[in-house]
Amino acid sequence: MRALVTGSQGFVGAHLVAHLNACGDDVIEVDRVTGSPPVEDAGAVGELIAEAKPDVVYHLAGQSDVAASWDNPINTFQVNANGTLHVARACIDAGVGRLLAVTSSDIYGTVGPGDLPIAEHAPLRPVNPYAASKAAAEMVCVQAHLGHGLGVVRARAFNHLGPGQSERFLASALAARVARNELSGQTAVPVGNLSARRDFTDVRDVVRAYRLLAFDGEPGEAYNVCSGRDVAASEIAQHLLDLARFSMFLEQDDRLFRPVDLPVQRGDNAKLRAATGWAPEIALADTLADTLEDARRRGGQTGGARG
Repeated sequence: MRALVTGSQGFVGAHLVAHLNACGDDVIEVDRVTGSPPVEDAGAVGELIAEAKPDVVYHLAGQSDVAASWDNPINTFQVNANGTLHVARACIDAGVGRLLAVTSSDIYGTVGPGDLPIAEHAPLRPVNPYAASKAAAEMVCVQAHLGHGLGVVRARAFNHLGPGQSERFLASALAARVARNELSGQTAVPVGNLSARRDFTDVRDVVRAYRLLAFDGEPGEAYNVCSGRDVAASEIAQHLLDLARFSMFLEQDDRLFRPVDLPVQRGDNAKLRAATGWAPEIALADTLADTLEDARRRGGQTGGARG
């Protein structure tokens, strides 16, 4: 299988490339870091995909920082919505058989207890610019399938975590702060909103789901990629404190709160399981231990702050 991966040097992209290589696929990496054209450049993306002639394109490139989307919604839409349009058009023009487009569970927005777990037929109610851009990207994919017959499958990823993730996200941010404290001797770990509950899946399980969907997902359909259980941010924080090399405590920092934070998300993965036989294999405790070890190896430096 000849696979092209956009965003190949990102957190998820790097894990996906490693998984595809382990499966024996011929992988073409596309990422700004490697000098590839950005997905906002329609002409360059079209030329690249036409020349590469992949059997499947995994479209992961995007602006994934919710906080940054509030600051710069126009750029977020250019990358996430227009970028998806350019990749889809390039796949249509090049005759690519399958496109796996990764969107986000954020498109579901705020849901009540009676709406849980969230299934794929739930209405899209984005509450932040990032989520709106991903909802727009979904409509691009739907039109590409209905209007052009492109074999596009949408993967609606819920929260995922693991080694290599930026500090812009909860678990990696907390792990980095714990690792820095271990070096400095400080004991306070700054935190934002810890009441939110999220559906967490190890990134290594997530990329397994992506490859399975590329083979067995139904073109035109959307699939939740999630664990099916929700965990409070406070539980994530306490588990990381329990793994610390000495006693630490949590300290609220109002600067780490987001303008809008969804209270709870829990997905229904029955459709994914039925189509592919996928199930998560890595326990959350193991994921958090690996995330903290990764932060320690990098000296507590994992990127920008959020969480």
